[in-house]
Formats: sequence, C-alpha cells, structure tokens
Amino acid sequence: MDPMERLVADIRQHRCYNHPVFENWAANRPAPEVIGALFHQIQKFCASTRPGWDFPDALAKHGLLGESELLQEIVESEADHGPELARMAGFIVNQAAGEPVCPDVYDQADVEARLKAQSDRFLGGLPGYTPEDGLTVQARRAIAVFDRRKATDLDATYRNLGTALALEMISNNHLIPGEKDCLVDSGAYGASIDQPEMHYLLEHWGEVGAEQQHEKNAVAAVGAVLDERTEPLIRQGATEFLDALANLWDLLDSALLQSGHTRQLAGVG
Repeated sequence: MDPMERLVADIRQHRCYNHPVFENWAANRPAPEVIGALFHQIQKFCASTRPGWDFPDALAKHGLLGESELLQEIVESEADHGPELARMAGFIVNQAAGEPVCPDVYDQADVEARLKAQSDRFLGGLPGYTPEDGLTVQARRAIAVFDRRKATDLDATYRNLGTALALEMISNNHLIPGEKDCLVDSGAYGASIDQPEMHYLLEHWGEVGAEQQHEKNAVAAVGAVLDERTEPLIRQGATEFLDALANLWDLLDSALLQSGHTRQLAGVG
C-alpha cells in the first residue's frame, strides 16, 4: 500500500467516518424543536468549512499552483450553499411539525434565528455554551480547525491540506449520505431529493454531486505533495478535524438524540 492509499485507509478507519449520529436521528424521530437545535449546530459548523480564507493563496505562495487551483475550485463551488442549507433545515422542521414553524424557508436569516432559538433552549445550559452565537464547546472546536486557513506558513498549509482531505472524504461518504438517509430515505419527513427545498442535498449527493468532485480534488492535491516530510503535518491536520467533528457528533447524539428531550417531545416513553 502506497502512502496515499494508507492515509485514505486510515481516515476511513477513524470513528468519525462511521459515526452513528445520523442513524440515531433516523431511529429516534426527534421532535421539530430538537431538529432545529441539531440543524443549528450543523449549519454553523458547515458554514465554517466553506471560506478558503488565505489557504488557496498560501498554496500558490509556496509554489503549489496546481494544488491551489484544486482547492479554489472547491471554495468557489461551496460559496452559495448557506441559503440552501437553511432552506432545507426550515423545510424539514416544517415537515416534522406539520405546520409552518419557519414561515418562509427562503428567508435565511429568519430560519437561522429560529434554529438558534431551539439550540439555546436545549443546549444553552451546557458548560461553555455561548449564547451570542449559540455554539457548544464542541462546535467551536470543530470550527476553530478551519480558522487555521487564515495562516499562510508552510506547516499550516500542509496541515490545512490534511484537513481538506478529511473534510471532503467525510462530507462525501458520511455527512451527505447520512443526511440523505435520515431526511429522505427514512420517509420520516415526506421529503424527496428532487424537491426545490431539498436542493442542497441534491447538489451534493451521488456520483454527479459536488462532494464527489471535491473529494477527487482533495485527493489529487494531497497526493501530489505527500512525502516523508509532509505526511506528519498532513496527518495532523486530518486528525484534528476528525477528532473535533466526532466530538461534536458525540455531543449532539448524547444531548439530543439519546436524551429524554427527544422522546418526551415526540410523545414517546
């Protein structure tokens, strides 16, 4: 097994890659209010992964021009997905409630404010929760990994490549499939992937989806620079992201999906 194959295999072995958070979402059928809290944390995390900040320029600065172009393609592809994720979240909450909890799913600011209100309600008592942005400690740590994209030194740039590889692998093989399983395939919300409100999922899903191409770009970029010097830094960046996201999933799973909140609000137990 060559170094790139070994790196990809190791990422696939990380517990984040097969975390049961979406399986538990489908099994627990959380109440609309709980779904709102879940989506707030997920939406805030996803928003942090989209900006390239100085990362593509740093790659170019260090002579990695092809790699810079590959990462810039990902950044440009993700630029307008915030409104679509909010629209999908508002739609799913409405479907779960059977009424328009989010009256206008195309009003991103209004939907996100409603999601945050439910996050404040269910997670606001956790140690370290910040009411200003409605973030748990675990979400802030996952977001902080992407703040490193503002650094331009060579070591940070290689770590950022590792993070990008792990992110795109997780997105393509865990996050998007998990969302499709619990939001569409479960049948819990009467949602189909070709509905306008579900366009976020449609655009990212499957062999022609954005995430498939993003993963290919990340694999190509990392594969071009992986050697004995860069591998420890690339692995460090990947592991930092995987550990942080797994901890966020752990928190959401235990606090919302495996909690009395979910079953009580759903009228079960």
